Amino acid sequence: MRAIAGRSHETGGFDMLTYPNIFEAHADEFPTAVAIAYGDREITWGQYDADASRLASALTANGLARESKVGMFMYNCPEYLITQFASFKQRITPVNVNYRYLDDELLYLLDNADCEAVVFHSSLGDRIARVKDRLPKLRLLIEVADGPSADIDGALAWDEVIARHDPAPRIDRGLDDLYMLYTGGTTGMPKGVMYAMGNFTAGFLGFYTAPMGRPPVESVAEVTGMAKMVHGLGQPVAVPCCPLMHGTGVWLGGLLPHLVAGKVVLLEGRSFDAAELFRAVERHRISTLVIVGDAFARPMVQALRTQADSGRPFDTSSITTIVSTGAMFSAEVKAEMFEHIPGAAVMDILGSSEGGMGQTMATKANVNTTAKFGAMPTTKVINLDTGLEVVPGSGEQGMVGVSGPGIPIGYYKDPEKSARTFREVAGVRYSFPGDMAVVEADGTITLLGRGSNCINTAGEKVFPEEVEEAVKTHPDLADCLVFGVSDEKYGQRVVGVASVAPGRAQPTADAVIAHTKTKLSSYKVPKQLVFVPTVPRAPNGKADYVSAKALFEKGQ
Repeated sequence: MRAIAGRSHETGGFDMLTYPNIFEAHADEFPTAVAIAYGDREITWGQYDADASRLASALTANGLARESKVGMFMYNCPEYLITQFASFKQRITPVNVNYRYLDDELLYLLDNADCEAVVFHSSLGDRIARVKDRLPKLRLLIEVADGPSADIDGALAWDEVIARHDPAPRIDRGLDDLYMLYTGGTTGMPKGVMYAMGNFTAGFLGFYTAPMGRPPVESVAEVTGMAKMVHGLGQPVAVPCCPLMHGTGVWLGGLLPHLVAGKVVLLEGRSFDAAELFRAVERHRISTLVIVGDAFARPMVQALRTQADSGRPFDTSSITTIVSTGAMFSAEVKAEMFEHIPGAAVMDILGSSEGGMGQTMATKANVNTTAKFGAMPTTKVINLDTGLEVVPGSGEQGMVGVSGPGIPIGYYKDPEKSARTFREVAGVRYSFPGDMAVVEADGTITLLGRGSNCINTAGEKVFPEEVEEAVKTHPDLADCLVFGVSDEKYGQRVVGVASVAPGRAQPTADAVIAHTKTKLSSYKVPKQLVFVPTVPRAPNGKADYVSAKALFEKGQ
């Protein structure tokens, strides 16, 4: 990747629009404002920059250079965001690592990403110990204590690393510095989605400029000015309810609020606890919640309802925005949420690691239809067989594609997958993450589901997400996943697993199936349902279809 030279801070201000330059400017402008809150810890912007600079020195001292990779194998914690910032500073690429990965999965990702360093929680250290000797490029291990030390030979303690190194000087950086996010592997092995840092940063700045009709910002000084204006009304406070190891958490819950020197509140629980969330809302006066669809919204509604029934409802008056992406956020659950948080707006985003495609806004007075999105100007729904755009109102299905400068470069070390996902149509380069949709007569997009999960039953295509939303409208159910299994007669038959809502009696499978037949064509309705204690999902709320199928087979 070609380097683009910038100007140093000492020679007139470093105005190249990249995350590290913006964050450093925020540290200079808002040194005492809180950047990260975690339990009783509060890290100011000045400390955030200083700790990241000291870690940056350690990375450089251990031989890491531009486009070296640093694995982040941690639960949500301040050190996660500090490691990311430190890497940005030195033009090093941070790599998100799923903390649920066991030895083989962990080895695959760290090797595939060419990681030369790993920052890890001590509670996860046993897995690092078992794979480290099979990673020839690995040269640095830093342990973040969340319990007893893992006692890995050669690993350095985080606190000692920070104390031992002086802050690294600020350096010139490039717009084409490499940023990378590894996908969760729900449609195959995890793969690193590559972005140019300048385009990646500009795309998120658009969240602030586009809704106000402002032109794109052109300098770090403009971003600082925008942040000062926002702080004049009160510092934004956001909480990623999902893990930072996934794009929704680190992008919308971490990097986005930090673009305007916001405060990011991290929950301490290792799994989502809605009551913990709302206690944090009261304590920190949180304004923005970042969630992943119904998997988070349903327990939130339950916690709000339970607390209200106790006569001591949570104070949710500070909440202005609930941002959701990555999974269905049904209209019915939105409506329930507004009963308890009437002043909030819900921003429901259609997007993936490979690009943002559309969004919709909902309020108490206007709850939109499930899975219906307003398309961005760069978004098209295209029939890939013909190469033509889907005609609005035609009912034709197509694949959602997004164009523009902010789409990824491709997948790391995987030209074949890159060619399938990032391709030209009529001379325009698009990203096609795999989402199928139809275009309504008014130009809005109705999402059908991910093409890779499509069920082909008796020649008919069924998208699991559509069926799942219909099944979950049954009042006794909490969650559901639907998938296809082999069938001699139909090729595949539609089946699923479901869990019962708290405080409700388990209905019969026949009753749920009969209910679903009132919502959908009969060929889409599950032929069988197995009840399970909890429908399997990843920590970010996304469906775990592999585990769901195993539970179905066990429960038949």
